Amino acid sequence: MICFMNTPLRRFFSFLGQRRSLSVEDRRAGLWRGLCLADKNGGPTQMALRLKLSLESLGRFCLDDILARYHSWWLAEGFDTGPTAAGVFELVQHGLSREEAARQIHEESGGTSAGCNPAHRASPLAMMDFLSLHDLGDLARQEARLTHLHPDAGETSAAVVLLCRHLIDGTAWTEALQSVAAQVRGPARQALLNPNARPIERGGHAPEVLRTAISFLSANRHFASALQASLDFAGPANYSPVLVGAIAGARWGTS
Repeated sequence: MICFMNTPLRRFFSFLGQRRSLSVEDRRAGLWRGLCLADKNGGPTQMALRLKLSLESLGRFCLDDILARYHSWWLAEGFDTGPTAAGVFELVQHGLSREEAARQIHEESGGTSAGCNPAHRASPLAMMDFLSLHDLGDLARQEARLTHLHPDAGETSAAVVLLCRHLIDGTAWTEALQSVAAQVRGPARQALLNPNARPIERGGHAPEVLRTAISFLSANRHFASALQASLDFAGPANYSPVLVGAIAGARWGTS
């Protein structure tokens, strides 16, 4: 018996075939493309680019080189960094060490340096195959502390980087969430495990930005719908869509 599939079914099975054929390189490229598509202000992408260039140029993780590239960009044209990172860069310009600068800004803020800038910029760590999965969480935390000393910023950044790497490696969504949750602490862990515990928010507190992103990524089934839903919700707030773009790109690619 001959059976002719209608157009929606043909598209469905074509989509399944595309998913099966998605390679590690596709997902790695998808992360970067997704980040660029999602960032509507440009600052996160520019900082992520400096991190990416540092890693690719040196073939290793070097905090001094990463900060130097951030700082050079900030001096030339820096924008949309958030007040914490901008404050650190200004103090470095006045001669403070990176540790002293981050500590002073953290203290001046009353210990509230838990913004999402590190999570926005750190996803290129997940793209580098010379960095082991075992080390990625700690490297993300170290990178976050260049500017943000609050542990919520570092744990959220670690969660994003680890989740992106698991997805690049082909781990299924639910399994990836569970694996990463076992490696991070505090509100970032809860953001992964129970993103719908309460209504999602538009603010810039790092774990809340992650929770909002995970909610959209869990509720949608492909890149375009997840990103559009987050953009519609966020409006001009350039917070959760940046994470949605990078993570969705690592999960589905961006086609």
